[in-house]
Amino acid sequence: MIKVGIIGGSGYTGGELIRILLNHPNAKIDFVYSTTRANKKITTAHPDLLGTTDLKFTGTVNPDVDVVFLCLGHGNSTKFLEENPFSKATKIIDLSNDFRLAADALFDGKNFVYGLPELKKEEIKSANYIANPGCFATGIQLALLPLAKANLLNNPVHINAVTGSTGAGASLSPTAHYSWRNNNVSWYKPFTHQHLGEIKESLQSLQKETGELFFLPNRGNFTRGILATAYTEFKGSLEEAYSLYYDFYKDAVFTQVTEEDLNLKQVVNTNQCHIHLHKHNNTLLITSAIDNLLKGASGQAVQNMNLAFGLEENAGLQLKAGVF
Repeated sequence: MIKVGIIGGSGYTGGELIRILLNHPNAKIDFVYSTTRANKKITTAHPDLLGTTDLKFTGTVNPDVDVVFLCLGHGNSTKFLEENPFSKATKIIDLSNDFRLAADALFDGKNFVYGLPELKKEEIKSANYIANPGCFATGIQLALLPLAKANLLNNPVHINAVTGSTGAGASLSPTAHYSWRNNNVSWYKPFTHQHLGEIKESLQSLQKETGELFFLPNRGNFTRGILATAYTEFKGSLEEAYSLYYDFYKDAVFTQVTEEDLNLKQVVNTNQCHIHLHKHNNTLLITSAIDNLLKGASGQAVQNMNLAFGLEENAGLQLKAGVF
């Protein structure tokens, strides 16, 4: 059994990791670290786990676990690793944005591999340190990578994506209160979202020069999931576009290309990404849907753990959506 440590276990991503790993056939949770809830039961933060676990949060770290997941706020993983060294045998999977970009990937002699399995599967298999992608970045990259592979991202790409309130984390902010979020929708960080950097690096690893990305993120009045639409010029037929996508994802366990109209509910509570294509004149519309806390965070982190330890890629991740 893989001995697992979780740092920052009281938030949304930490809770999802605990839920997955408690039912993982090849992993056992050794500790869940929390500075705010040490010695309290896990269920005080995650009542959905009542009856599933009697584990408690701890204020101490076991540096000799097989793998540690860092579920910390952006910018905090670097500081935590500086203050809490792990053994050389411990694999580290970071869910923040600290190590995602190429310029930040090398830290204290550790080289973090970007953890998007559909793009970096072979590198992840031999990695000791993995930078888990962002949630918007995951959905948008999976929507565009096949076009980049075919050198077809030569024109501007317009992207509109809406995310649930859990994307903002468990700590309250003015735009996360129920009274503000309910029956409401708004955009934020227009064309400047922090995930653009990792998206561009991935696309340009396949196509050196790409068209400009215009990304508008939106806050939705629901809790989980991301629905992203991207459109750009494409002169081929819809059948040719589908052929590109089917071929690119033919070995992808969790990315499904469908010719049926899709909706967000079919992926919420799963580690799936579903992709649909639509052609209008010379414009190709790509729609992708993911659960921001699973394929966009904790589920993908466990997927990366599975690859890094030579397990079946979908171990512990055979989750079903609730569509009604």
